[in-house]
Amino acid sequence: MKLTGAQIVIESLIKENVEVVFGYPGGAIMNVYDEIYKQNSFKHILAKHEQGAVHMADGYARATGNVGVAMVTSGPGLTNAVTGIATAYTDSIPMVIISGQVPTTAIGTDAFQEVDAVGVTRPITKHNFLVKDVKDLPFIMKEAFYLAKSGRPGPVHIDIPKDVTVAKTKFEYPEKIELITYKPTYKGNKRAIKRAVDAIKRAKKPVFYVGGGAVLSGAYELVREVVKLTKIPTVETLMARGVIRYDCPYLLGMVGMHGTYAANMAMNDADLIISLGARFDDRVTGKLDEFAKHADIVHIDIDPSQIGKVVPTKYPIVGDLKNVLEDMLPLLIEEIEPERYEEWREILNRYQELYPLKYNDDDTVIKPQWAIQKTGEIAPEDAVISTDVGQHQMWTAQFYPFTYPRQLLTSGGLGTMGFGFPAALGAKEGVKDRVVINFTGDGSIMMNIQEVLTGYKYKLPVINIILNNNYLGMVRQWQTMFYDDRLSETDLSDVQPDFVKLAESMGGIGFRVKTKDEFEKALKEAIESKKVAFLDVQIDRREDVLPMVPPNSPLKNMLIFKEDK
Repeated sequence: MKLTGAQIVIESLIKENVEVVFGYPGGAIMNVYDEIYKQNSFKHILAKHEQGAVHMADGYARATGNVGVAMVTSGPGLTNAVTGIATAYTDSIPMVIISGQVPTTAIGTDAFQEVDAVGVTRPITKHNFLVKDVKDLPFIMKEAFYLAKSGRPGPVHIDIPKDVTVAKTKFEYPEKIELITYKPTYKGNKRAIKRAVDAIKRAKKPVFYVGGGAVLSGAYELVREVVKLTKIPTVETLMARGVIRYDCPYLLGMVGMHGTYAANMAMNDADLIISLGARFDDRVTGKLDEFAKHADIVHIDIDPSQIGKVVPTKYPIVGDLKNVLEDMLPLLIEEIEPERYEEWREILNRYQELYPLKYNDDDTVIKPQWAIQKTGEIAPEDAVISTDVGQHQMWTAQFYPFTYPRQLLTSGGLGTMGFGFPAALGAKEGVKDRVVINFTGDGSIMMNIQEVLTGYKYKLPVINIILNNNYLGMVRQWQTMFYDDRLSETDLSDVQPDFVKLAESMGGIGFRVKTKDEFEKALKEAIESKKVAFLDVQIDRREDVLPMVPPNSPLKNMLIFKEDK
């Protein structure tokens, strides 16, 4: 039986067990949307903006581990989606993005709503396709899902001209796929693993450096077991928060620009750094030629291009982290003596005692750190937490008690303001009855605030806690610290909407919060309401995120609290 290209797209999504597609229709993708109308196998969520749709697919993927799917039309539909695609690419999120394109005969003629979609997305996707022949479409759909979730995950883009969506061919969906030039290495070299274990055995000051790969590979239980077994001090990147429970005695917290003093000094003073799915981002290393000057590096990563890319690596291991740790664990049990690192642990524990994460609480004005900690006390332990980007993002990473991986959804690599709310909506669609909370700022929430209507229409009760300081807070902090307090275009106090009325006007509920009592009452009521909620929390306007490593400074040169100096 022959199917049209549009029907093949739908049947392929069904074959891939897709539960939900996030998107926005338009002229070039109209035939596909007509087929969506006729089917009941998966749900479609109509966003209010293509960027929102892609972030929703991203949040769904991060929270569930499934491939997120987004669908947009040609031209501006695709370009509006670009920020979402780039966000997913930098954080290695498995997604398939399908866009419409002008007919093949019109490509290159500056036709209405034409843009070189594959040219635009080439640097921000794991792979992309322009479908020129409907006969290729089934294999391309299968290949796209395979590429998105295999090896190092990432977004894959399929651009389909309108005439391809009406052309017919026999539909045969491949059961398996073989790609000659793409063969990820899943198993680590056993000799390399043995060398790494020997290095750990010899080390006096080792540190586990856990990155987002520990989440994406599903290796978190093994990571926890290895840390517990060896008692080696451990730090997490932003993308790895929750891999190790917040109350694990060997976890020193987040590392990097706004990491803890103990975590950063552990990296600075270590003689061996064991990287578990991390990529040595510049926000972690600080001044690169001062980074970990005394340490050898064990780097485990499924993407060989990451190993040695930023820092010289003495012990490279290419492979899936879960598989590598499965092979490494018996050797660690046999050869590692945790008592060997006792003196090292005592040094770092002393750092934690001397310079803990803290803030000066106040009963007259809400401190953002207090609001985040209080949310951790009130919300269920399995709540999903998303953030936008800015000060609130770093405070959340520092102060929320994360207990499991995939609990924090945040734009790490690209730093995308406007990510948090739509990502939370997508996550809510995936996790169903669990509570989903988005920490955001008064600047970030404005960037995709229209998606309140999406939450209202599809009954996705996400709670937005707006830590409102009437500033673009993180930029203001940098202007204060490094630009002699010249606050150029960061004061938002004269352009604030009424967030309560705004939420109410789009079917949500809102709370204006100025006291601690109001915060607790509003959050509990928001959780009970089962509606999209805004808590407009008036916080200390000039609160800074500390500790902080100044730009292009070594990790040891941290700015800490005045009373700690």
